[in-house]
This record gives sequence, structure tokens and C-alpha cells, in this order.
Amino acid sequence: MLAVDILTIDIGGTNLKILRSGAEKRRKVKSGKHLTPEVMVQTVTDVCEGWSWEAVSIGYPSPVIGGKPLLNPTNLGPGWVGFDFEAAFGCPVRIMNDAAMQALGSYHGGRMLFLGLGTGLGSAMIQNGHLEPLELGHMPFKDGKCFEYFTGKRGLKRLGFDAWRDVVFEVVDQFVSAIDPDYVVLGGGNVKKLDELPPRCERGSNANAFVGGSRLWEDDQ
Repeated sequence: MLAVDILTIDIGGTNLKILRSGAEKRRKVKSGKHLTPEVMVQTVTDVCEGWSWEAVSIGYPSPVIGGKPLLNPTNLGPGWVGFDFEAAFGCPVRIMNDAAMQALGSYHGGRMLFLGLGTGLGSAMIQNGHLEPLELGHMPFKDGKCFEYFTGKRGLKRLGFDAWRDVVFEVVDQFVSAIDPDYVVLGGGNVKKLDELPPRCERGSNANAFVGGSRLWEDDQ
């Protein structure tokens, strides 16, 4: 059954972005180390005053297994693992990794690799409609550091734009060589900084997370 009124919450390490199906404009507030699940629920309730919803979709910035958070996010406060989101919101809730939710909203067939250039490096793979969340950003890359260390928000600040752009192209080339997708969607907030994209890539949008949030409730997903 497709719920008519879905509230999608995209939890990032920098911002909390919220949109109700049918609404024209998303609502956004800062996240960060103060954001526990209790604070998140209260913040969403306050920010979304005047909206109503039947179900909630949550894009969560850490691994999700069986629809439940496996680990606490490194960029947020504690208490996410084991939290009862349905009791807190008073309605059905579905949770998936935030990169996977944006990937789901970006997908248009075939074999797609999604890479999210945001606070970290989100990743997911969809092949013929079957979605697999990935954790490529935490794999070792160079100098004993992971991919996310170079491509994430802190990597951009540390390296400067030109060097960051070069390493993004290098990372994408490595993943394309290893995985051989039909196309790569580069999403996340920092993709807008790239005037040109690597081969086989197309530009994603954070707005696709809200499309993915709605698709979570479709019968065929």
C-alpha cells in the first residue's frame, strides 16, 4: 500500500532536511553532535507544525540492517541504535541508509552506482531494481586513510578545491573500473561545486532523497 501523506527526513551530518509529500518547499535545520534521536523527533515536530502525515521515511547516515540502525552516526549525538521511532512519531516508520535513499530516488534503470559527495562519502548500488547499500567511503584508499577522508567535507576543506576535485575524479575512476556500472550518479551537497563530471557520471540532487522516501512505501519496492 502506498501511503498518501509521507514525511521524509534526510538526516545529514550538517543539516536535517524534511519534506512532506505534496508540499512544495522542504524545511531545513542544522544537525550535528547535539542531534540525538529524541532531539530529532522534537525538532521535526516543531519545524513541521501545520503538516500532517501517515508515515515517515528516514534517511540515516550510517549502516541500516533490517530497517534498523546498526551503528550510531559519527557526526551526530548518541542513542540511535535501539530507538523506537514508530513510538516516537506515532505512525509507521521505514529507515534506510541516507545514500541508499537518495540512490533509490535517482535510479532510472540498469546498473547504477550512487556516490554521495556530502559530509562523508555515501554509496549504494542498484541493479535491475535491486538496491544494495554500500560503505565504500570507509574502505582504505591511500596513506592509510579511507576514501571518505579525501572526498568528504573535511577533505575538501583540507585539500582545497582543485586537489579535492582531482581526487574525486580519481576515486570515481577506480570505482567505475572495479564495478563497471552503466552509469554513476554523483549526489550530495558538494556535487554542485563540480562544473564538469567524470566519464559515465550524471549529476544527482539532494531532492532525490525525497523521491526515494516516497518510493520506500510503494508496493513494488
